[in-house]
Amino acid sequence: MVLKLLRRAKAKGKASLPEGMRVYAIGDIHGCDKQLKKLLKAIGKDLEGYDGESHLVFLGDYVDRGPDSKGVIERLVSKKLPGDKQHFLLGNHEEAMMNVMDGTSKRANDWLSFGGRQMMESYGVGKRELYEAGGDVGALLRDVMPKSHRKFFEKLELMKQIGGYLFVHAGIRPGVPLEEQEQSDLIWIRDRFLKSDRDHGVVVVHGHTITEKPQNKANRIGVDTGCYATGQLTAVRLQGSERAFITV
Repeated sequence: MVLKLLRRAKAKGKASLPEGMRVYAIGDIHGCDKQLKKLLKAIGKDLEGYDGESHLVFLGDYVDRGPDSKGVIERLVSKKLPGDKQHFLLGNHEEAMMNVMDGTSKRANDWLSFGGRQMMESYGVGKRELYEAGGDVGALLRDVMPKSHRKFFEKLELMKQIGGYLFVHAGIRPGVPLEEQEQSDLIWIRDRFLKSDRDHGVVVVHGHTITEKPQNKANRIGVDTGCYATGQLTAVRLQGSERAFITV
């Protein structure tokens, strides 16, 4: 485990949290339950002796690509998580999966090709069963997914603002008021957001785009370190105007 304290970002309207509050934002998990277990343990240890209010924000993309999507969701619905409050955001992989599951999308093969197959395997569905299901992968997924997991997905939020920080999966469209942001941007946007040095009025904390190391910018913080490919899962710890990263 690595805990690295960072210098304060030099930005106008520097973001901060209210006194007596600490927030941990966890990047894209993608079925990496082993690393999630380690990270939650590290956060729990980091909270020892802290008597303020603590929040955990999960930035979406819990499923697909990694080996144990089912285990990740089971851990998250267990309610045995550190912190006083937990917030769970929607990622583009959850949107794609739910669209297949409820029949909104007829492009199940697209979802399967970018990580859905690994998710189905974690729920006990093999290649033969997928082949025999034909185009109705959604019905198969509904059959194997516990109700508690479906309820978890149905309650995911698009964004969460705490103090001077805005938590979203992918980012926001620069120049558009927060209340007018579109779901497609919040969970899919990349270059237009990532390349912008605009002051958004809040510091945006996001995942979605993999970087070798977490990014600490004046207007955004990126914490997707590509766990399914690198084995490294990262969270940012926010307290007052300080930022720190925890990577396992």
